[in-house]
Amino acid sequence: MERGRAAPWLWRGPWILCLLPALAGGQPLVAGEAAYEEWQVTGVRGRAVQLSCGLVAPPAVVFWSFTPRGEGPPRAVAVGSGQDVAVAPGAAMLGQVMLHNGTLELRELRVAAQGRFLCQGLFPERGQLRVGYAAILLRVLVSPVALGGSRAELRLTPANRSHTGWYLCTVRNEVNSHTSEPVYLDIVYGPDEPAISVEPFSPEQGGFSAGEREDVVLSCLAPSNPPSRYVWLHNGTQVHIGQTYVIAAIARAQAGTYTCLAENTHLQTRTQATIVLTVYYPPAGSPSCSALATGDLQDVALRCRWLGGFPPAQLRWVGSQEEEEKKEKGVMGASFSMATRIQPGSATRNGSSFSCLASHPAVPQGAACGTTLWVPAGSPTCSAAATKGDEYVMLQCRWEGGTPPVTLRWRDGGGRALGDPTLSTAVLVLSTDGSLGGREFVCGAAHPLRAASAECRLRLEVPDLEVASEVAVLEGGEALLTCRQRGTSARLSATMAWYDPKEREVTPGLAKYRLEQGEAWVNLTVLDAEWPGDGGTYRCTATSAVGTASRSVRLRVDRYPPPPNVTISKLRYTRARTEVQLEWRTQGTGNLTGFVVQRRQTKKPLREAPSPWETAAGNIEPDSRDRRLGGLDPAVLYAFRVLAVNHRTAGHPSEVQTPAEPPFEAYPAVTGAAVAGMLVATAASLLAVRCVARHRDTLPRLHDLLFRT
Repeated sequence: MERGRAAPWLWRGPWILCLLPALAGGQPLVAGEAAYEEWQVTGVRGRAVQLSCGLVAPPAVVFWSFTPRGEGPPRAVAVGSGQDVAVAPGAAMLGQVMLHNGTLELRELRVAAQGRFLCQGLFPERGQLRVGYAAILLRVLVSPVALGGSRAELRLTPANRSHTGWYLCTVRNEVNSHTSEPVYLDIVYGPDEPAISVEPFSPEQGGFSAGEREDVVLSCLAPSNPPSRYVWLHNGTQVHIGQTYVIAAIARAQAGTYTCLAENTHLQTRTQATIVLTVYYPPAGSPSCSALATGDLQDVALRCRWLGGFPPAQLRWVGSQEEEEKKEKGVMGASFSMATRIQPGSATRNGSSFSCLASHPAVPQGAACGTTLWVPAGSPTCSAAATKGDEYVMLQCRWEGGTPPVTLRWRDGGGRALGDPTLSTAVLVLSTDGSLGGREFVCGAAHPLRAASAECRLRLEVPDLEVASEVAVLEGGEALLTCRQRGTSARLSATMAWYDPKEREVTPGLAKYRLEQGEAWVNLTVLDAEWPGDGGTYRCTATSAVGTASRSVRLRVDRYPPPPNVTISKLRYTRARTEVQLEWRTQGTGNLTGFVVQRRQTKKPLREAPSPWETAAGNIEPDSRDRRLGGLDPAVLYAFRVLAVNHRTAGHPSEVQTPAEPPFEAYPAVTGAAVAGMLVATAASLLAVRCVARHRDTLPRLHDLLFRT
């Protein structure tokens, strides 16, 4: 829009201001010059255009007029005050006229509307009305006609695939522009020779490779219009239709040739490309390492195996750093699936380590196994055992551990080899006959890392029993008869048994005997030995696959010694005759565990039968020789005797005695009276001396008599 000041004659004319005082409604007008603006607006025929009065605030009263092309008197168009609007009858020639808030809108604009529009308005300002004017020059443009009036051509010679696409024709003028509908130019061509890509990308000579269980994506691109139709062939057999062929977790059976066939269905033309896809898969599991002694037992054969897979795994042995530094190259030659290395035993230290390194295209991180050559500690051990029923004797030699394992072999005492050499354990089975007793056998052990061989020896012998020649026991006691096998280099299991003096085998469960048995011993206990029935010769036997041994032992059952004889040395009543004091002594020797005192009542007259003996005191210690017995009736005459006892029997009773009367006891009373008299006399003398000492003047002669000297 263009705005500018108009000439003074446009707003000073009295015809412009004649209407405003009448429309002001009695409100005061602001004194001074009225505001005036002028600008230009462009409209298009048939469309709408808005003409603004120009000031910011909408006018309270507005009057629009129009002068065609700026010549002639103005024509009224519309007048308005707030919501009240009036349109002049002849305004329809301009188009559809609308007035809103002082803005004049012409819809469906006509060419006759080109000219000058004048806006006269009263605008509120600080409680008063200010007069304002705006002149607008409206220019009406006419839009161009439809395409087709003039001719334009585009020639593409020669056409190629790069010309494919949409084409448009555009016509423009000052008002607007018109664009034709788009036209698509389609160039038909192809297909070109396909290009095959493989993911993951792993090219190799003659094709591509992939690891088993990988996801392989085959993509084919053959430019063509219309787009190519793709068909995938595996070893000549169709497997997929589409540009991309995804093989999920490819298997070894899916290796081979893959052909991409591209077809242009419009031109009926075809092209193709072929690749070779190799599927690598590792051997099952992991490589295994082992070490064995060579035939001469001087060297060690290190073996590494990892069979299967495609291509075969590549294996190579490497030794410890110290050994490899002695070689010009740190690794041995590589081989496939199996690798063997001969390591001299004499040149190998105990504890040397070796590793087998494996590589395979399908195992990027590689694989390995290892072994350490070492000699087991100690030496071989030999043992012998008999089978059930003693039909065979089995000799066993063991020396476990070590890499490679120790080689063992049995030989007889003369050095003749028996059986084949075996590893770690050697077993020799011999038939039992009379010739095995006393024979010696040797087990030899060899290891490549051990310069000197080792061996163990054993001799098959008949069981050797150890028993006591004689066992003595007191009657009533328990007799223990022991029998055991002496240790030998090859002790075979033997069946052991005891026989009583009547050559009857002693079996478990008999009340007279207790039988206890171990691996190489058997004990017989004779319970509550009786004289003379349990005495005699007992026999212990041991039977093995080599032979039978027997040893005898004599059991002597002695009579239990009787207790010693007892004699009463003192038996006397006390003064009250309700107790007696008894003393005794023993005569001779004998087994003694205690004493028993017995008593009975003696009847009067003596010709009547006395009462039976009863125990007055029992369980008396064997060291005691006296006892005070109470609970007696003074009116009854008693008789006493003493017996010595042991845990087996009682000795002969002592002589029978009756208690003696207590002796006369006057002497103690007289002695007591004399002592009391002496004490009284002494006290009186002391009092007299004290009195004389205090009354010296009164009793001078007594004082001098007692104290002068």
